[in-house]
Amino acid sequence: MLPEASEDVAIVVIGRNEGERLQRCLQSVVEDGRTVVYVDSGSTDGSADYAASLGCRSMELDASLPFTAARARNEGFADVLEDFPDKSFVQFLDGDCELVEGWLAQGVATLKARADVGIVCGHVRELHPLATVYNRLCDLEWQQIPGELRTSGGRFMVRAEVFRAVGGFRAEVIAAEDDEFCVRVRAAGWKIFQVDAEMARHDAAMTRFSQWWRRAKRTGHAYAQVSAMHGGGEEKYFVSEYRKVWLWGLALPLAAVLLVPFTRGLSLVVALGAYALQFARIYYRCRKDNWYRCGVRGWKAGDAFVYSFFTVIFKFPALLGLLEYHWRQWRGVAPKIIEYKRS
Repeated sequence: MLPEASEDVAIVVIGRNEGERLQRCLQSVVEDGRTVVYVDSGSTDGSADYAASLGCRSMELDASLPFTAARARNEGFADVLEDFPDKSFVQFLDGDCELVEGWLAQGVATLKARADVGIVCGHVRELHPLATVYNRLCDLEWQQIPGELRTSGGRFMVRAEVFRAVGGFRAEVIAAEDDEFCVRVRAAGWKIFQVDAEMARHDAAMTRFSQWWRRAKRTGHAYAQVSAMHGGGEEKYFVSEYRKVWLWGLALPLAAVLLVPFTRGLSLVVALGAYALQFARIYYRCRKDNWYRCGVRGWKAGDAFVYSFFTVIFKFPALLGLLEYHWRQWRGVAPKIIEYKRS
């Protein structure tokens, strides 16, 4: 039995109009002796008041500055650092997640045992994976093989000294801020490690195609913004993903349409065939044993189909995200968060 970790770790929860999801989240972390900070980004559903009613340290971000998850986490960490400088570790959690019992002790034990690890995380599982195809897709995306990682999602435990040393998150990054942060953590010589234990349960709450579309668009924006920051480095972070969106989302369909008069429509058939082959390639990788996302066993046929189909069509909304990023850069306008959920 691992010891309680309350004395060593503080918990920072961020949220924006999460409603009942936030209530379940806070109920999963509030416990006697724990330090819990809730940071709200302009909610209109009473989230901040609810957090305060549970005894959390509740703070609301200044609405005169752009809201981002990165900014919220930074301010939550700053609050911890100011009043609880003795905390060695900080657990970040999103308001649409529930912390799994026992994880804090597991995370702290791992960081104490591994002096080379700066960030530790565990498995994230979707709370209602079969409720919609979009929730199912999220549950598949969360799957990773335990061990050393390039990046962790925004839910992780970090050494306070590491967070301070790299300067925290970059507040202007509206998506994949965790990727950007982890690039700098690894550059500073620290490792990111996933334990083979459940850390959190996530509630995607996606019921409509339009929600998935906006989430995919947000990811495209992240590819553009983060690759602009770290694409020139040795690992060329997100450069491959960025180029694939341009290729499959714009170059191929545009070329197919422009060549129609010269090919009597054959170019459209070739383009559709290319997308079909891409689907088949991804499907095969999902199904076969020892695929890098799935571990020892491949996914079932239905899961592989869902993941492959949405991976192929993802390039189109992602392209809109790329274009939005470059349009804003050209105009000198700050990025704005792209939301896909409602309270």
